Amino acid sequence: MNSERQSTIWRASKDDMAYFQFTNGEIEVANRKFRLPRARRARIGLGLALMFGGVLGFLPVLGFWMLPLGFLVLSQDIRWARRWRRRMAVNWARRRREKA
Repeated sequence: MNSERQSTIWRASKDDMAYFQFTNGEIEVANRKFRLPRARRARIGLGLALMFGGVLGFLPVLGFWMLPLGFLVLSQDIRWARRWRRRMAVNWARRRREKA
């Protein structure tokens, strides 16, 4: 098996509008790669901080875009966030197929 394929945790298809991919230590969103902290506590802290900033998205500098990004970072380590992300991806793909 391809080593890149083994390291990929989840990847949405390129046909989906929300294209993202997790690889070891990195998240790729819209063809841009971001490195995640190696420590689990740091990733959880980053995810919670992004979600908190997303809740305060009406303020300048912060934005509502931070909320889904926080969920993506949290889904790396927390089961309920991972399940939520996978459910949302499956539902999104089903809706896209129904429209086509």
